[in-house]
Amino acid sequence: MNAAWLVPALILSSPACALQDAARETERQVVLITGSTDGLGRELALRLGAAGAHVIVHGRDTARGREVVEAITMEGSGSARFYAADFASFAEVRALGQAILRDYERLDILINNAGIGPGAPGAPRRLSSDGHELRFQVNYLAGFLLTRMLLPRLRESAPARIINVSSRGQQPIDFTDLTMERDFSGGLAYRRSKLAQILFTFDLAGELAGSGVVVNAVHPAPAMDTGLVRETGGQPQSSVADGVRSVLLQVTRPDPTNGQYFHETEPARAHEQAYDPAARERLRELSYELTGLRRERP
Repeated sequence: MNAAWLVPALILSSPACALQDAARETERQVVLITGSTDGLGRELALRLGAAGAHVIVHGRDTARGREVVEAITMEGSGSARFYAADFASFAEVRALGQAILRDYERLDILINNAGIGPGAPGAPRRLSSDGHELRFQVNYLAGFLLTRMLLPRLRESAPARIINVSSRGQQPIDFTDLTMERDFSGGLAYRRSKLAQILFTFDLAGELAGSGVVVNAVHPAPAMDTGLVRETGGQPQSSVADGVRSVLLQVTRPDPTNGQYFHETEPARAHEQAYDPAARERLRELSYELTGLRRERP
């Protein structure tokens, strides 16, 4: 990916037009957006496809995935392909990673967007097929596993970017109760999973320093008008377009920082646990163990 993806003055005014200009100067960019059949992910896929990128669309629903692919290809500037995978299953995440490594010789941008929200008030605790608290696996562990699998391809494609779509709602991780057997609530589970993403972002940034691959986390917008928010019974506070603007800024920054948390479009301070090296190391080791990646480490 050319580091100068677009003219800085155009970042906020017309990202799609600027991306089209940049795409003409180089070969087609390859962008993977997890959870891109609905809400924020879907709109990001459409916008980046319209800008001329090749978009790897991911979701659980094949019909929705095909609709996104058709919308991108009908527009004519970009191209797309859909892959189905349920992030509540590590087996399906692994199959997704293997398929992408098989089918693509390059990967310029990975946007870890897939996730589930707090759920309806009073909703019961649920476990993934791998036995982990559902939100912790879908929102964090699955993204950790997929990112680790695709990291060699991202390094080969450098300069490349990883964008973790997180949240301003963050709560410290209780490492003694990751499955939340003692004190469960959907809101608490969601906030812990989102902080885990940020710890992972900061930890990975140190590993990737100097590699040409940068990783940042972003809270896109408050309570966007999506099914995730409506399920909680809350009222939307912003539009999906607001969230798209924040994430696209991370895609298009001509000279991005590495290992930063952004509140919408501005750098911000995350929860204090994210700055604790011991907490990041503990989460890293547990994540390798829980995803079964330990024996695959270089």
